Amino acid sequence: MLVRSTGVINKIFSVVTVATFILAALAACSQQSSNNNSQNNTSPIVIGASTPTSGDFSADGLPTRQGYELWADTINKQGGLLGRQVKLDLVSDNSSDASVTTAYRKLINDDHVDLLVAPFGDQAVAAARVASRSGYPIIDGSGTSAVDFTQGLTNMFSVSLSAKDYMKSFAEYILSIPTSLRPKTAAYLGADDIFYGPQVQEAEQLLEAGGVTTVLPFSQGEYQDETTDYTPYVQKAVAAHADIVLMGTGTPDAIAFVKGFKQQHYNPKAMIFASGPDQGSQFTQPIGGTNVAEGLFVPNGGWDPSFNTYHNSQFQKDYVAQFGGTAADISSDTVQAYSVMQVLQQAVIKAGKIDNAAIMQVLHSANTTFNTLQGPVKFLPDGENGVSVAYLFQWQKGNLIAVYPENNAVANPEYPKAVWP
Repeated sequence: MLVRSTGVINKIFSVVTVATFILAALAACSQQSSNNNSQNNTSPIVIGASTPTSGDFSADGLPTRQGYELWADTINKQGGLLGRQVKLDLVSDNSSDASVTTAYRKLINDDHVDLLVAPFGDQAVAAARVASRSGYPIIDGSGTSAVDFTQGLTNMFSVSLSAKDYMKSFAEYILSIPTSLRPKTAAYLGADDIFYGPQVQEAEQLLEAGGVTTVLPFSQGEYQDETTDYTPYVQKAVAAHADIVLMGTGTPDAIAFVKGFKQQHYNPKAMIFASGPDQGSQFTQPIGGTNVAEGLFVPNGGWDPSFNTYHNSQFQKDYVAQFGGTAADISSDTVQAYSVMQVLQQAVIKAGKIDNAAIMQVLHSANTTFNTLQGPVKFLPDGENGVSVAYLFQWQKGNLIAVYPENNAVANPEYPKAVWP
């Protein structure tokens, strides 16, 4: 009996010993995790993202990357984030959901990045789906299509204006023109795209309700997103003889329409493009210079070199010092990407540690407003920026400037547009 009792005691002792070692190991892991988030940790904070280097959005890849890189350089010169240097892990995608999904799986599972920010455009949804499975929030600058906010993703946060509201400012401006001078007819064209289409259709409804007759509805001026020959749609617009033309375009099609209208000597009183004129020299050089861009409108979610927004003056100085050119050459993609990083920085500082759950909680806080180049940011439950304002920009005398609403305008809008040079 004594021998058996000793054996039982020995087994109990062994179990207790093993359990003690396990608890000690867990405590050590917990302590190591705590140390990783402490300000005594000198290892870089790695932030991952993909940017398009091929495909439909390849032209947006470089300016997006520049925005991320410029912020990282700036924060590192200031001593880093929570006292640690920042390192970017930027990988390539080909402008597709599949390539973005692969890229973010690599960033999370292979590279083990600390934090994530979004790729360009609506591929942010694909990135957020991957990130949600590992508890990462995704802060996004350019994925603002209305459908993005209906996906049930609680980890995606957009710092910019929702796309469906982009052309409201243009419609409001047109309807504010005295009746005797107001355009009578309008044509609507653009890509079958979740970003471009809704904003043109929203403006079409507003202008029709205000008495502007539609001579080419969007349903007849819509083209497939993968279209490369825009000649038939240029001809449709020219044949409609509309006073104003609203176009849901990316940069390549905006360039094609400007060249086509100029060649056909078609001079609407006003033209607005969903995107293109906001891309600086990437737009003005192919069409023949800023004198050709004169009078062209483009909507934006809230940035202009003249605005007194958060760190805007320093941002411009840093951009020109690093990439050259002037403030007029700064792409909206760069501004949006930089704004993403500003929100991330403030969320991390408020959380006080590199902890994605804590950062997510800060982003979801109804009482937290963030400051960016584009103005204030406060997230609605669906991830939209609930305090963003639609602005209207126009090329005037070699610069893209804010012209509406009046309280933020640098100059009055040019209307009607001058004939092509």
